[in-house]
Amino acid sequence: MTTQFPRIVHVDEAEPNRRRGGDLRAMLTPTAVGATSGFMGLAIVQPGERIGEHYHPHSEEFVYVVAGRLEVDLDGVPHALAPDQGLMIPIGMRHRFRNVGSTEARMVFHLGPLAPRPDLGHVDTEDTPESLPPEPAEVAS
Repeated sequence: MTTQFPRIVHVDEAEPNRRRGGDLRAMLTPTAVGATSGFMGLAIVQPGERIGEHYHPHSEEFVYVVAGRLEVDLDGVPHALAPDQGLMIPIGMRHRFRNVGSTEARMVFHLGPLAPRPDLGHVDTEDTPESLPPEPAEVAS
């Protein structure tokens, strides 16, 4: 894939990722734009949804709430996040996000520096409904 710089990426170009809850769109990544120091994306979280608890062993995470009301647990302690608020999550700190409002929440996130390999950048510490295998279908008797 040839990437021309600068490259503008629309959120609809980013593949939705629902494995950890919510709809995570990694937009400005090493693959998409040749980023070398981190990556940026958008989390879209519907009312009642959550992004499961996890941590980043190599990266700080910076978040900025654009719309909606979120609650973030930082090492198990809940904190409210409202539009126009930002937060820096240190390397290794467990965190999970919940939409506690009645409207869609949108949160920009940036992680940096990059992990040595993509598979080392994120450690899940709990299952989310999206990450569990589907329940077997009932068999009619």
